[in-house]
Amino acid sequence: MLKKDIRFLHRQKRDELNERDRLLFHDLMLIHFQRLEINIPNIVMTYAPFENEYDPQLVEDYCLFKNPETVLSLPVVNPNDPLMKCIAINDDTIYNTNKYGIPEPSEGAEINPKEIGLVIIPLLSFDNKGNRVGYGKGYYDRFLKKCKKNTLKIGFSFFDSVDLIDDTDEYDVPLDYCITPEKIYSFNN
Repeated sequence: MLKKDIRFLHRQKRDELNERDRLLFHDLMLIHFQRLEINIPNIVMTYAPFENEYDPQLVEDYCLFKNPETVLSLPVVNPNDPLMKCIAINDDTIYNTNKYGIPEPSEGAEINPKEIGLVIIPLLSFDNKGNRVGYGKGYYDRFLKKCKKNTLKIGFSFFDSVDLIDDTDEYDVPLDYCITPEKIYSFNN
């Protein structure tokens, strides 16, 4: 399947989820995340959800519980620049909504991508090789290429993988794990 077709199909499926299932799925995915045998790093990049996306708040809270030294950070995009920045956040952070409707920190310390130990990545779908379908702007793929090789890349999906994304290319950066309500997919073997 092509990314554009997967994008359309999975947006529709995601929007059809009822609130009860969505809450249950969030709890199940947190349980799976807790089962990963990873050390929570000192710097975690996460994201602010929009359009019925998976909300990583429970995972963020768990990261802070397991490692109180963890600094959470969020992406900031500039529509005139293809490169995304990562900004540290805290309880006092003030947010602005960007042109895509996504809340972003209006100020804060910029994080060097090489310092990030874990990136929680938004997605619409993924395949059995760890390739993901995002929103088609390429911000994350360009950003992830600037991170360390061993930076963990984890996605969360309400749905199981598709067999194959037919139009991946050398610019796509695959996930290490994707967590669904049913299971943990591992791609780093």
